[in-house]
Amino acid sequence: DLRPSTFDLRPSTFVMSSGKLLSTLLRASPSRILNTPCFTPLSKGSIGRSERFSAEAASSKQPSSPPPPPPPPPFRKILIANRGEIACRVLRTARAHGIPTVAIYSTADVKSAHVSLADEAVCIGPPASSESYLDIDKVCRAIEETGAEGVHPGYGFLSENARFAERVEAMEVNEGPHGGPTGAETNEEKKKEKEKKVKFIGPSAHAIQSLGDKIQSKLIAEAAGVSTIPGFNGVVTSPDHAVEIAQEIGYPVMIKASSGGGGKGMRICYDAAQVEEGYRLGSAEAKSFFGDDCLLVEKYVEDPHHIEIQVLSGRNPATGELDILCFAERECSIQRRNQKVIEESPSPHLLPSTRREMIRQVKSLVRNVDYESAGTVEFLVDKHQNFYFLEMNTRLQVEHPVTELISGDGYDSGNYVDLVHGMLEVAAGRGIPQKYLDLVDRSNAEGEAEDGGEGANVRYTGHAIEARIYAEDPFRGFLPSTGPLVKYVEPPPVVGEGEESCHIRIDAGVVPGYNVSPFYDPILSKVISYSARSRGHAIRGLGSALDQYLLKGVQHNVPFVRDVLRNRDFVKGYTPTSFIGEHYPDGFSGGRLSKKETAEFAVIAREIGRKRGLLMKGPPLALANARGNYSHDGDEEEEEVVVCMGGIFGDIYRVSSKTHDDGSVTANVTKMPKNSGSLDAGSEPEEAEEESHAIALSSMDYEPADNFAKVVISGEIRALQVHGEDETGMLKLTMYGSDEDVLVMSPGEYQLACHMNEPKQKDLGNFVMSPMPGTLISYGVQEGDIVEMGQELCVVEAMKMQNVIRSHKAGAKVGKLHGVVGASLRADEVLIEFEQMESA
Repeated sequence: DLRPSTFDLRPSTFVMSSGKLLSTLLRASPSRILNTPCFTPLSKGSIGRSERFSAEAASSKQPSSPPPPPPPPPFRKILIANRGEIACRVLRTARAHGIPTVAIYSTADVKSAHVSLADEAVCIGPPASSESYLDIDKVCRAIEETGAEGVHPGYGFLSENARFAERVEAMEVNEGPHGGPTGAETNEEKKKEKEKKVKFIGPSAHAIQSLGDKIQSKLIAEAAGVSTIPGFNGVVTSPDHAVEIAQEIGYPVMIKASSGGGGKGMRICYDAAQVEEGYRLGSAEAKSFFGDDCLLVEKYVEDPHHIEIQVLSGRNPATGELDILCFAERECSIQRRNQKVIEESPSPHLLPSTRREMIRQVKSLVRNVDYESAGTVEFLVDKHQNFYFLEMNTRLQVEHPVTELISGDGYDSGNYVDLVHGMLEVAAGRGIPQKYLDLVDRSNAEGEAEDGGEGANVRYTGHAIEARIYAEDPFRGFLPSTGPLVKYVEPPPVVGEGEESCHIRIDAGVVPGYNVSPFYDPILSKVISYSARSRGHAIRGLGSALDQYLLKGVQHNVPFVRDVLRNRDFVKGYTPTSFIGEHYPDGFSGGRLSKKETAEFAVIAREIGRKRGLLMKGPPLALANARGNYSHDGDEEEEEVVVCMGGIFGDIYRVSSKTHDDGSVTANVTKMPKNSGSLDAGSEPEEAEEESHAIALSSMDYEPADNFAKVVISGEIRALQVHGEDETGMLKLTMYGSDEDVLVMSPGEYQLACHMNEPKQKDLGNFVMSPMPGTLISYGVQEGDIVEMGQELCVVEAMKMQNVIRSHKAGAKVGKLHGVVGASLRADEVLIEFEQMESA
């Protein structure tokens, strides 16, 4: 069961039958038993039964027979060769099916969530991926030492490394002291156990090798009758070779890594200079992420939708035939630097007829390579519904939860597909579970009918949408952010009320206090919203969940994602891959609130300040001097205050409000000119009165110790994050992902504040500073050089991504290089200092 309670990262109780409890304890080593979660046996027959099933059983006149015993777990122990949220995701499914687990970790991850969730954990080296998670010898040593029968690679790292898969499947299961009891009784059984091979929980090494390589997979796809993009079907050998190919194909072109995915090593180029730079940076990133610097070049299809088909296939043990399940497509077009940010299923763009043809081609490809396990075939789809094969990812995708949640009868029914469970069963040789095969819409299993799942092989219900939450600063070009998570609060499993309610699933790899390091991908979690009703409901549910998702200590992209979800084009379903570039051409500068929403924000801030004042038995910031009488008794005399959004030098709003006997508040909010020095209506310019708004706040659920204020305002349920206040009384609040420093003042205080001078910012124009913690890879200039606008100055690597720092000046002379190539950098550390330019 993957519903929210299962995905709670807090220490939880593992529920299992008493028989499973005993066998699990017998398998575990004594040293690990003390560190495993508490096991609580349930009464017989109480696990996994819905109320409907229980009611039907109770009403039946036939004597009930005991349920058949559950099948044994597909593996006695598995090792997860990964970290972070995907390791936690696999661990939970393994635990739900009674499979003991082994985690591997680097010294940087010793306190990570996946380490504490596993039954065993093995340290495999220092923080650098090349010396830990990418070190095949060390990972295989951990497999042998722990006696794991299967290895799940997750995504990234070694998940698409054919050499690793081959090495794993050549290993014999170690039935030593850590392997646990085998259950073999006869000599023949013991001999078979001794010769038992470790299983790679994924496709064969051959499939990974042939499909994981983008060049070879394109040739295979063409042979299977799959539509492909024009390009060079070979390895690019040098920057000059890349330019030559690009000129033959015609610009724009895409340079991307031959191995791996996730947007790493990928560049879109519109001229020869960009191709040369893209080759250099792309090959370095590909080498860092995948250990393979081979690149390919192909035609770039402009303004397409990135759409993919999830596959789960396996050999049927009864018939020997290959069962292939294809699911409704995922739309993954909201991307930044080719890195997916928001994914959803089904796509608002795709027609059922296009879906059917894509599934037909996907099945042809899967059969052609005899593919077994979970995999994803990615396509680009243009505005005319033409589609082109991109690649096949021979692993579990980051965005797989949106497929799981809509599959079958939907997340809220409990009758849906767990892809990790399917991978485990297929790898164990037991084929796709029958309950998943039963979810196929037989009326259109080959995509021929119009009804049911509208062209999907596996029927689907509702809509799901996912946001990837990264540790990155959207206000500074999405640069990586590191440090400890000082506060971490996940949203509730259900948001909204009644018909507006949505189910929320969190796939996270972090806990409070977790330290985000610069060594790995910055993904923290995935927040997924499911609505059985519509896409619009799912979008609103995800927005509400993000409003109640508190992360403090590192910068993150929640404000950006929240703003995208409110974008009109996004809500309408216009989501090509160019979406972010079109709507944020100059980057992200913060959430955009309408004038009325800002007025509502001011009223809520005023009431939060009032509640905090009541706790202190006095008005906040001398509200006793406000116009009207400040009352603790909630009388209906009008009160007037000034709300400064953005601090004392920000936007100024006059809030005149009345608190009624039922606790509701009515207010009139007027935007004031800055430093007007007066709140008298007669002294205000006429245009200021045009920005007045009448606001009705029906209720507010907030206590000063709470992290959130939940309000009903203008007929809408809304959640605001309350981060406290500083010594000056400045409240720090977040609404719709928009952070604000809010100061509530009396009219008298405001009039005095108008005489204050705004502090001047220090001029740092002659300095180039590191925008994030990382490593200085290279300088592109020397002391004494004269630079041009946009010229490459240096390269800083953070979280395995290479970031080019460019000149913000033209004609400036490099005075001093402060950094040392290869050295670690702090955020805002000075790298280059320009000489002071003489004024004309």
